[in-house]
Amino acid sequence: MGKEIDTLSSRVVYQNKWMTLREDRILRESGNEGVYSVVEKPDFAIVIAVQDDLVYMVEQFRYPIGERQLEFPQGAWEENPDADPQVLAAGELQEETGLIAKQWDYVGYQYLAYGFCDQGYHIFVARDLTMTQKNLDPEEEGLLSKTVSVKELEAKIVAGEIKDATTCNAFGLARLKGLL
Repeated sequence: MGKEIDTLSSRVVYQNKWMTLREDRILRESGNEGVYSVVEKPDFAIVIAVQDDLVYMVEQFRYPIGERQLEFPQGAWEENPDADPQVLAAGELQEETGLIAKQWDYVGYQYLAYGFCDQGYHIFVARDLTMTQKNLDPEEEGLLSKTVSVKELEAKIVAGEIKDATTCNAFGLARLKGLL
């Protein structure tokens, strides 16, 4: 099967430290032309940190929706987008929760929203945890670390209280692979 869409031209519409918005003129196999907008962001890592029956999560205010949300520690290093995913995961876990893990299980790679964005994420389960000091970025002001039991987390997902799709997906995939 050939390439279904060709890019005729591409231009950056907006760019900052965290993202680039690109607008492409495209040509479909049928001959129809169109426009495709793409958000480019570096991949990130998400960490399910588990100790006994407790899962470590973070709660923070998410400006686009105007709410505080509970989610797994996650993040990208915009200044180092090619960082090893496990090194990134360990860094984000320590930064947001103060935890260092001795055991890491790789769950898999998923795309965030490939209908408009090229960003993907690596999912890890972290165990054998030691508490150290948090090191929050200025953008993470107000971030709180919390623990919930696996059963409570499952109930929060089912009840729709956990609204972060990445957290729900990571939990579900780790569960299906028998890692939780």
